[in-house]
Amino acid sequence: MRPGRFVVFFALAALLQFALLLTPWFRPAIDGFSHSLVWASSFLINALGGKASAQGALLGSPTNGFTIEMRDGCNGINVMILLWSAVLAFPVSRAWKLVGILVGALAIQGLNFFRFISLFYLGQYSQSWFEFAHLYLWETLILLDALIVFGLWVRRASPRTAAYGRK
Repeated sequence: MRPGRFVVFFALAALLQFALLLTPWFRPAIDGFSHSLVWASSFLINALGGKASAQGALLGSPTNGFTIEMRDGCNGINVMILLWSAVLAFPVSRAWKLVGILVGALAIQGLNFFRFISLFYLGQYSQSWFEFAHLYLWETLILLDALIVFGLWVRRASPRTAAYGRK
């Protein structure tokens, strides 16, 4: 596949997915997903001996009142769309595309889940460290996660690897 063709397919897939994300039909699903992430974060924090309460998109500390909100962009969906667009644009079988989409979603959401909980604790410790981690550190790490997952997936899924006898 020529690089230009990949870029065009990637751009079209991303544009379509972001357009769907912005439609009113998807809003309840996105909000529900974000609320589920907040509830799961609260559940895990409490199960491991911490104190947290979930209310919609808000995760709060009953101890000191610190609250963090799961907003659009914080739920990992934007990065998943970028990864899915790259996977869909890459010339491999539908089965490999499905593997890339599922594994990519798990990798991004797993790291994003850890990110959200770590920001909850960091925000209670230091507002300046919270801002740095939220705006710079974790944004970079989530995108790096997507790039690594895509690179590993391409290495396994690429038709050329089969031609060279790669297992």
